[in-house]
Amino acid sequence: MAITASMVKELREKTGAGMMDCKKALTETGGDMDKAIDYLREKGISKAAKKADRVAAEGLAFVTSEGNKAVIAEINSETDFVAKNENFQQLVKDISQFLLKEEPADVEAALKAEYSSGTSLESYINDQIVKIGEKISLRRFNVVQKPENSVFGEYLHMGGRIGVLTVIEGTDDAQLAKDVAMHVAAINPSYVSRDEVPAEETEREKEILKQQALNEGKPEKIVEKMVAGRINKYFEQICLNDQEFVKDSEQKVGKYVSAKGGTVKSFVRFEVGEGMEKREDNFAEEVMSQVKK
Repeated sequence: MAITASMVKELREKTGAGMMDCKKALTETGGDMDKAIDYLREKGISKAAKKADRVAAEGLAFVTSEGNKAVIAEINSETDFVAKNENFQQLVKDISQFLLKEEPADVEAALKAEYSSGTSLESYINDQIVKIGEKISLRRFNVVQKPENSVFGEYLHMGGRIGVLTVIEGTDDAQLAKDVAMHVAAINPSYVSRDEVPAEETEREKEILKQQALNEGKPEKIVEKMVAGRINKYFEQICLNDQEFVKDSEQKVGKYVSAKGGTVKSFVRFEVGEGMEKREDNFAEEVMSQVKK
């Protein structure tokens, strides 16, 4: 029996299991929906599905490189307790190595990719959900290629709460690249240089600064000069090259790197759970609820 997309969709809606798992279940059971549901339950995938609507905003960021390629990834769990578990930490490393090797286009492609013989990454993660007992998700990743005569800077802060990957051109100074990554972790710039700031963002900020100056009662003839000075301060807040270097506040990052023969080409910064709504559970109440069961 041909397995259609609508059948896969229906099984996903009923079980919450992944697309590839649903397709396999339907194939194995000849398209019988009830048997496919039982198949998923038998495999333990339905247990993972029950956790699909939970919020996984804890976890780890991880950075690793090999040759001229590096990957930075964020893999989430529900609790910080699991994030500190050795099995979860190894899972994060293993998945990151897989992403580095395979270079999938995006998260969706990564989950569909064959992780081990006949098993997709999505299925592997579902198996780990059953073993670990929490929702686990691959949230995001970047695979970065570095050009010749350049170096990666890899840094993990607080055991992986923040991960940073930098690329410094014109040098092979790995410590310099790591120092810049540490700065990015601490200060969280948005861009490398002013050239990267979108024109509309700059103009919007200038208009805000202009109105602020006018509201302060400043004469209109000097407002433009004030805006020029204040926009420089704004760039210092958002542009890496314009920021005071955390390891040497007498120098800006761009000048510090330049003095050592390098140029900051790029950076990627992942902070675990940023932009996600986190659970605010009462741990004592959760323990008591388990005891009563």
